[in-house]
Amino acid sequence: MTKLQIRMRQVDQVKDFVDLLSKYPYEMDLVSGRYTIDAKSLLGIYSLDLSNPLTLVIYSDSCEELLTQLHALLPDCIV
Repeated sequence: MTKLQIRMRQVDQVKDFVDLLSKYPYEMDLVSGRYTIDAKSLLGIYSLDLSNPLTLVIYSDSCEELLTQLHALLPDCIV
């Protein structure tokens, strides 16, 4: 399992984020406070408070390619 703090500041980033995650077979969640949603759910992400950092939980230990693509997509990504 890999955890990563991310921040999405623009609406376009949310769609690109979901499109990227949908290419990978493993399960992923986004956590904001006490709320946990499927990270591949566009509507779920829009229900969260995007002004605060979110925790992306990736249920795989071999996700280096995804992490590289996330850093390119979200420059504000915090490891």
